[in-house]
Amino acid sequence: MKSALSGIIGAVAILVACSISVGAQWPKYQEAGVPRDAQGNVIMTAPTPRTADGKPDFSGTWMRANSGPPRGGGRGGRQGQGGGAQAQGAGQGGGAQAQGAGQGGGAQAQGAGQGGGAQAQGGAAAREGGAGGAAGGAGGDTNAAFGAGRGGIQLEPPTESFPFDPNGPPVATFFEAGGNIPGGLPYTPWAAAIRKQRFEVDKAKDNPDANCMPMGFLQFHQQPQPRKIIQTKQMILIEYEANYGLRHIYLDGRKLPPQGEPQPWWYGYSVGTWDGDTLVVETNNLRGAEEGPYDGWLDVNGSPYSGEAKFTERIRRPAFGHLQIDTTLEDAKAYTKPWTVRIDQRYLADQELIEFVCNENQQFRRRIKID
Repeated sequence: MKSALSGIIGAVAILVACSISVGAQWPKYQEAGVPRDAQGNVIMTAPTPRTADGKPDFSGTWMRANSGPPRGGGRGGRQGQGGGAQAQGAGQGGGAQAQGAGQGGGAQAQGAGQGGGAQAQGGAAAREGGAGGAAGGAGGDTNAAFGAGRGGIQLEPPTESFPFDPNGPPVATFFEAGGNIPGGLPYTPWAAAIRKQRFEVDKAKDNPDANCMPMGFLQFHQQPQPRKIIQTKQMILIEYEANYGLRHIYLDGRKLPPQGEPQPWWYGYSVGTWDGDTLVVETNNLRGAEEGPYDGWLDVNGSPYSGEAKFTERIRRPAFGHLQIDTTLEDAKAYTKPWTVRIDQRYLADQELIEFVCNENQQFRRRIKID
């Protein structure tokens, strides 16, 4: 297994080295309405912006961010720290591929990942130059599956971690969703068998990100590529630079449809309601792992969810530059009990998403000799 991972990571290094310039694809434009100090730096701790009806406004471009330390005996370290040289090289990577190269292994799929996609990842992440901040710093996931010392290329600038909340849920890790959950995720035998096949046998070759397919929410939330939130009174639209993901969250008062009523979608059916300053988003009717090899991937290493899954995301904006998402998964077919993890996002000012066509120069399947 080690030799396979090393070979894939080497391919990743080539992809990153041959990537496009990390310069911005679009002209520099200073965003209006952003709180700044006298030097023009964004005041990330400024008050939460609000819409005309007084609700927190989540609009803007966001990058995943560092957050608190490990919370117990899980398999991971804190997001953005820990992982050894491999993660430090990627610095949580300016791309799934740098992530893969950096933090090693299971993302071999993620790593060599978007094949020709190293380019865009590097561009979007590194171009920001630290102004808005991406998840960077020294390190990344410390999943036991990945050893130290595999090296990588830092494509994101280091940023300060958000304060650790000792009362919050475990922090999700990019490769292993339950990396900070004591004992790991509570798989059922069905889910454990799928996870083993995907990661230990198939070496994550069917990871949807690596194959330019839509990803699961936790992969999308933690992708080193940015995402843009457009908020209206009736709907929130999330544009993910990675794989051109597009998600709709309805705020118009409609109810979550019964499980099995609408056709299952890659991103499911999402309905949001406000609980004070927290947006509670419920999602069901997803394409589960039963559908096919690229379906129902919760994380890079292949933890599955089924077509019976229901996600509940509690989204807050504690300050101007900080978005916090607590995600709970209920899926009796895949997990013996519901579980919750936290993901932090950092505001990325004065930037736009870049064009990312994953299938352009897609090299992943050829390089790991699938095709």
